[in-house]
Amino acid sequence: MSRDLTARTEAILRATPDLMHVLETARGLDLPDWMIFSGAIYQPVLNHLTGRAPGYGIKDYDLGYFDASDISYEAEDGVIRRVAAAFEPPFKEMVEVRNQARVHVWFEGKFKEAYAPLTSTSEALTRFTSTVFAVGARLEPDGSMTIAAPFGLEDLFALRLRKNPTREAVGYRRTAEAAKARWPELTIED
Repeated sequence: MSRDLTARTEAILRATPDLMHVLETARGLDLPDWMIFSGAIYQPVLNHLTGRAPGYGIKDYDLGYFDASDISYEAEDGVIRRVAAAFEPPFKEMVEVRNQARVHVWFEGKFKEAYAPLTSTSEALTRFTSTVFAVGARLEPDGSMTIAAPFGLEDLFALRLRKNPTREAVGYRRTAEAAKARWPELTIED
């Protein structure tokens, strides 16, 4: 992954006040292998590149964590409640928490697509429908930021939506068209 694009991504994310609030609060929760990913990360970059406000289009903040020690719904629900208690409105309603160690339990029933168990939160990024969507960030205890992008950041900075090359994503076209409706500057490739 390009260090220049990683540095640019970090600078854009750090200049997004609402996202930084979510990252700082999430860091304080000390969840195992946690990361904010998807729209909360790639959308501020798209907004910066296209001259929009940093929070344009952001509906929620996906907070993934990985805890294979208990993949029950009850354990995840306990974490969801703990996270909700850490945030004030509107963030309380906007932060969506999922234990990545249990996604395989419900994914196929909801999306009609097989989903093998994951081994980490960052591995979840390899399953996203588009290379652009597969970006995550974590604010470390020392204040540094970890950026995860298994397919790199080139497509994001080129405003180029491409299918995830490692899977046949059922909803790719629908999600790509929805993104293009918000950012007409995007190019969609199959």
